[in-house]
Amino acid sequence: MYVSTSSADQPVPGGSDPAPRPSRRAFSPEFKLRILAEYENAPHGEKAAVLRREGLYSSHLIEWARARDAGALTGSDSDDSSSGSRRPARKTAEQIELEKLRRQNEKLQADLKKTRMALDIMGKAHALLEELSESADNDPPSSRS
Repeated sequence: MYVSTSSADQPVPGGSDPAPRPSRRAFSPEFKLRILAEYENAPHGEKAAVLRREGLYSSHLIEWARARDAGALTGSDSDDSSSGSRRPARKTAEQIELEKLRRQNEKLQADLKKTRMALDIMGKAHALLEELSESADNDPPSSRS
């Protein structure tokens, strides 16, 4: 009988894990603001150098700039260093239903406005046709020679 063992069960020479698991980097709001300012003030050809030097991607800066513009990235927020990676709070069922009803209400109001405009046009067309019909009844028949 042959029993195989996985490579994870076998001891590694030297007694330690060959590649320790990397930890996720967390950036403070002050660091994010400093790098954003440096990147935005860098001349056109040197912006990539800032990214390479710090080991960042442009998507990091886009996300940080959006957070800064939304007011979520402030220098005074020192107790949460990963505020840029925090997910937005989930909406409750009531909030979801409220948004759905608001969208439905807006759609119905737009439909009502269109219907009122169509009725107004129909009323004007009806009045015009009645006026034309009355004037045709009142006019003497023309004699053709």
